[in-house]
Amino acid sequence: MTEPVPLTEAEIGAALAETPGWRREGHEITRSFAIRYHGGVAMIVHVADIERLIGHHADIDLRWGKVRFGITTHDAGHRLTAADFDLARRIDAVAAAHDATPLGD
Repeated sequence: MTEPVPLTEAEIGAALAETPGWRREGHEITRSFAIRYHGGVAMIVHVADIERLIGHHADIDLRWGKVRFGITTHDAGHRLTAADFDLARRIDAVAAAHDATPLGD
């Protein structure tokens, strides 16, 4: 298996521009969505199925009315890779399918 390649700062900037709503917080990208609690559970299960298939996962925080995703590549020393932005786009599609509202927090 090939080692994940960390992105350069310029590549991270370009990738963030292509994934609106996601923001960088240290060594991860994050996004939160407003959704009713049980809808959030269903959304997390849907995301988990995708994560299992692609072999990459997010850190997920479920609260009453809110789900937060944080993504980084642990195998690349907690640095951002193309896989992180691929997962972010997939999470956005799942969130839209579950009628989750993006938050600007």
